Amino acid sequence: MNILVIGSGGREHTFAWKLRQSKKCKNLYVAPGNAGTENTATNVAIPIDDFEGIKNLIFDKDISLVIVGPEAPLVNGIRAYLLQDPRLKDLRVVGPGTEGAKLEGSKDYAKNFMVKHGIPTAHSQTFGKDQLEEAKNYLKSVSYPIVLKADGLAAGKGVIICQDVEEATLTIDKMLAHSMFGQASERVVIEQFLKGIELSVFVLTDGHSYKILPEAKDYKPIGENNTGPNTGGMGSISPVNFAQGEFLRKVEERVIIPTINGLKSDHIDYKGFVFIGLMNVEGDPYVIEYNVRMGDPETEVVLPRIKSDLVDLMLATAEGSLSEISLEIDPKTASTVVMVAGGYPDDYEKGMPISGLDNTDDNTIVFHAGTKTAHGQIVTNGGRVLAVTGIGTSMLEALEKSYERVSKIHWNNVYFRKDIGHDLNALS
Repeated sequence: MNILVIGSGGREHTFAWKLRQSKKCKNLYVAPGNAGTENTATNVAIPIDDFEGIKNLIFDKDISLVIVGPEAPLVNGIRAYLLQDPRLKDLRVVGPGTEGAKLEGSKDYAKNFMVKHGIPTAHSQTFGKDQLEEAKNYLKSVSYPIVLKADGLAAGKGVIICQDVEEATLTIDKMLAHSMFGQASERVVIEQFLKGIELSVFVLTDGHSYKILPEAKDYKPIGENNTGPNTGGMGSISPVNFAQGEFLRKVEERVIIPTINGLKSDHIDYKGFVFIGLMNVEGDPYVIEYNVRMGDPETEVVLPRIKSDLVDLMLATAEGSLSEISLEIDPKTASTVVMVAGGYPDDYEKGMPISGLDNTDDNTIVFHAGTKTAHGQIVTNGGRVLAVTGIGTSMLEALEKSYERVSKIHWNNVYFRKDIGHDLNALS
């Protein structure tokens, strides 16, 4: 069958890489793609927000299966847009509709969903632009540190941890009164700070049944020892050593099952991924956030550990037959180290020629994120440029392979964290 992946990052390159391994994948397209997907699929220069162009591509290329990578098209209703056309009634789409996508599109909506369905999460309160003074007064009554979250989509950067009331008051003013994150911070969720260890659990659901995919831990801050501003993600590890056995049982019973049942009881037709951001607080799981797609760079360690045919999994999800499919997971460890442009997440240059990509081996995979081909060579085209994944029988072996491959790739002013996985190593 002909398949379309929507997106242009490391997540989408990983999907394309995995889909291409299936005998059921005939022609594979990525819109708009990057320099990495060029080697696996056919890139089509259609932006992710050009729904009409995407629909025309589906007709032109006789596409049967669409996998939506990023959150923005889902929040903006691409599923309904495509499926409301009677000519596409047989199209299979992996990704929730507009109502389900609100779980990521609005932090306040997600918090209300959790409270309604008894899903453990931090206490919070939401304030709009016209409630600035109420928000400032509320900040005087809470314990610190405190977490301020832009309600809408902010590309993974809309979360700020404030250490005291002065910092929190200044930040809430920037977010609400001065549109620090644009429309995303027209409303702000003020949330209790939870002390623990973060991880992500990924669930695939057809709206009735579900499969728990490999869990992962990612590293958001730009600096080593988790210092500096947040990014889209600087690295990731799977499996997570503290998220096995009893803890994962608690996650399934207290979080996953109530989430799936909540979607059903709220009559939300949900076919796709549920990314559950968790905090392990002294052995108990608390939900920090929902995302309605796979994470990036978590996808780069989760999909390499899935041994099952990804096309089969995607079709079963879209068609409502996920309970009939078996999921086989590789017990090996996958690690990914993200290589970024110097200056990211602030200002950075694009167009830097990349060398060393021709050094290949069987134990690492280089997934492209912010790259493009220009004048016959691959150059940087974003903040997060490459995700270098290593596979090993242990976390240390996987990381050794990732960093060895990283050392062979160069461009002007490249940067990467050298401490991915160190915190997990200390726990083992």
